[in-house]
Amino acid sequence: MSTVARPSPAHADDELFGDGGENGRLMAAFDWSTTPVGPVEAWPASLRHAVRTVLVSRFPMILAWGPGYTQFYNDAYATLIGTKHPGAIGDDLRVTLAEGWAALQEPVEHAMAAREASWLPQLLLLLERAGYREETYFTVSHAPAYGDDGRVAGMHAVCTEVTRQVLAERRQRLLHDVATSTGELLDETATVAAMTTALAGDPLDVPFAAVYLTTPGTPGLRRAAVVGCAPGQLPEVAASPDELRPLPVVGLGVPGGPFGDTVTEAVVLPLGGPDGDGVGALVVGVNPNRALDEEHRSFHELLAGQFAAAVRNARAYAEERARAEALAELDQAKTAFFANVSHELRTPLTLLLGPIADTLAEHGPALPSGVRESLDLAQRNGQRLQRLVNDLLEFVSIEAGRASAARVETDVAAFTAELAGVLRAAAERAGLRLTVDCPPLDRPAYVDPRMWEKVVLNLVANALKYTFVGGIDVALRADGDDLVLTVADTGVGIPAAEVPHLFERFHRGGSTAARSREGSGLGLALVRELVTLHGGEVSATSEPGTGSTFTVRVPFGAPDAPTGAPAVPSASSRGGVVTPWDDVPDAAGPRTPATTPGTSVLVVDDNADMRAYLTRLLSPVWTVRTATNGQEALESIAAARPDVVVTDVMMPGLDGFDLLRALRADPAVRDVPVVMLTARAGQEAAVEGFDAGVDDYLAKPFESAELLGRLRAVLERAAGRTAGGTRPAPPAPQPGTAAAGGDAAPVVPPRPRSPATPPATAPSTGGQATPDPVAPVGTAVRRHWRFPSDPRSVPALRRRLRALFVEAGLDEDLAYDLVLAACEAATNAIEHAQDPAERVIDVGAEVVGGRVEVAVRDYGRWRERVPSMDRGRGSMLMSAVGEITATPSPAGTTVVIRVGGPPLPSDGALR
Repeated sequence: MSTVARPSPAHADDELFGDGGENGRLMAAFDWSTTPVGPVEAWPASLRHAVRTVLVSRFPMILAWGPGYTQFYNDAYATLIGTKHPGAIGDDLRVTLAEGWAALQEPVEHAMAAREASWLPQLLLLLERAGYREETYFTVSHAPAYGDDGRVAGMHAVCTEVTRQVLAERRQRLLHDVATSTGELLDETATVAAMTTALAGDPLDVPFAAVYLTTPGTPGLRRAAVVGCAPGQLPEVAASPDELRPLPVVGLGVPGGPFGDTVTEAVVLPLGGPDGDGVGALVVGVNPNRALDEEHRSFHELLAGQFAAAVRNARAYAEERARAEALAELDQAKTAFFANVSHELRTPLTLLLGPIADTLAEHGPALPSGVRESLDLAQRNGQRLQRLVNDLLEFVSIEAGRASAARVETDVAAFTAELAGVLRAAAERAGLRLTVDCPPLDRPAYVDPRMWEKVVLNLVANALKYTFVGGIDVALRADGDDLVLTVADTGVGIPAAEVPHLFERFHRGGSTAARSREGSGLGLALVRELVTLHGGEVSATSEPGTGSTFTVRVPFGAPDAPTGAPAVPSASSRGGVVTPWDDVPDAAGPRTPATTPGTSVLVVDDNADMRAYLTRLLSPVWTVRTATNGQEALESIAAARPDVVVTDVMMPGLDGFDLLRALRADPAVRDVPVVMLTARAGQEAAVEGFDAGVDDYLAKPFESAELLGRLRAVLERAAGRTAGGTRPAPPAPQPGTAAAGGDAAPVVPPRPRSPATPPATAPSTGGQATPDPVAPVGTAVRRHWRFPSDPRSVPALRRRLRALFVEAGLDEDLAYDLVLAACEAATNAIEHAQDPAERVIDVGAEVVGGRVEVAVRDYGRWRERVPSMDRGRGSMLMSAVGEITATPSPAGTTVVIRVGGPPLPSDGALR
């Protein structure tokens, strides 16, 4: 070590340590004479310059000088050695960093001996700077420090701590590995097993781990997976995550961290949030060489979050799979049911169609025209039902894998042209152009004739159903080894969102205009299946307002059976069978004159056979006009007002309910009676019709005598109403008033007119309907009912309240308002009562003079109300009628609606 020129001590101390910050002040006060470098005034110039360079740097730097490795370092470095500072000043570097010297010795000595600087990125270094053996990482460069004589006198090091960066990257990799350890959705046990196996890839951060899971419907936790220690060392079950704390971790003898120290601590993290939806607990051993600081805890929480999410996903997948399996079983049961029902239908269909065909064939010319027309109608609709049954059976066979195409050599071009020609008359009656371009093919083609018939007829009939102007083009071409059939139309088109679902079973477009609402939703799905059985494919392109094109591509194929007779359209391919909405020419001749020609009936139905049947049934009694949908009916009514309207419910465009609302809203035709005919059977459907203001409601199928009797009764009531005054106008809708929360208040619906006779009983064909008995004024009328807590109870309550208020002679408007409010209270009781002791609601009603009380009681606990529940609808409807009192209790809630005076004493038991 060189010991040349010594500057003046006092001045030299100021120059040397004055700019060194806190460490400079500490070094200036330090007695260097006790160290191997001696007093400051004896230091060589090279040492003084090196110390000064270290002190003024803001980057962590250290200088080790002489054979004793005496340390000089700056403020930035002092923060890296923690509690070793300031005792390390002037001490031997090998002593200060004794625990880490094994990692430092070789690069330090190499830099001094070889005069070659080192570069050590992310060097692992064991430090005891915070009271424990700490895992740290530094990026370090060691360089030789030269004395005045040019020889190596020490070591100069520049370093920066990268511990946080290394740990963060390592933990991030582990989190990624855990997240991607389950490439596919598995059951929860396999999922956590795969994830804990991934944890074994980083024993530094996770020395050991265990996953405990809940079992739905069973209290407590069960051990599901363990890594890093023997499973038997940990509890097999626990009542809760708290029971796992504290674990006897030291007794496990698990080594951890990069230095193999024994793990002494573990954390227990619940898998799930504080809202009670936990799925288990995660036990993680803590790295003994890292403090359990905020970043460490955050890593554990992220790890627990991944396990919780994976378990939830696995359980959701299991539930979805169970639902899918249940749906598949249900679908199989439904398919089997369709098959059984379809088979059962074939026998009665055979016994219906056979005798009809025989009668027409043997006695047709001799039959009266009316009889022959009725038989034709029955035969045509029987064949339509047969076609639907055959389609269902074919679909069932395809789904069961029992169907296959029996391909034979077929003149596909001629057969396709003949099938399309079946619908030419229907197209012409609709004012459409039907172009068929099917030139002969240059080689034989092999298809199943019956399947090909269904493909062509379904596509062409579909085009005819949705095309109102323009035309339909049917073309067949050869394209290499394929046959290509295209059916293009200029119809209404298909919305883009509907195109992917076109070939799904039972899918029907909701808002597309059509000639009819009839159809099973099987047609296009069956086309796809039949084309697939031929080894082909079907596709569709469409643009709303422009039209659609369906393309079928099948191979020319090979024969599956010997060639038989030339293919011809089957009996079920007749136009009236394929297109039930199309009017069939009437060859029955003149009809019997109406007995009351001054009375007109407007029949509205989109099925041509139904219109023809009703016309034949009603025309002997009244003058009959027809319309195919609600819009056409309104135009007909505007031209000539009918005495009664008989309408179907489900029709394209304006349906039956829309037609009814339009009539009731027009003062000129408000009192025209309306009778609804619909295939929607059942009490609920009838209630819906009467609530909408219909005069009578008849479900299909119906007896002709019943329809005639009901029409006579409706016309008689209408005549009596005309003599006594017109039908009252429905109340005009009031502008919505903003309710709390910004929602508009509901508009009270118009009051329907109650029928004079019960809908389930055919009215008498003569005389006046007997009015309901009315209680004498001042007589108390009381009722008490118990209903199941089910939304389907509300219509029954509505009917009973109406009958009670009629019996009590209550004002019609007040009765309507009370029914509406009471039904709203009943709906609330059904929807909001939680965990009811009895799944029923009790309703009591009492009318005395002008005072009315209705009480509705449930037997559950209502949900706590939140702002989103207060939309104003229910309370506003009830409060608009009268005084409302709600009395909640642990046993249930009672809502009382009171009108006209103080409480009535007799219904206290219910309240």
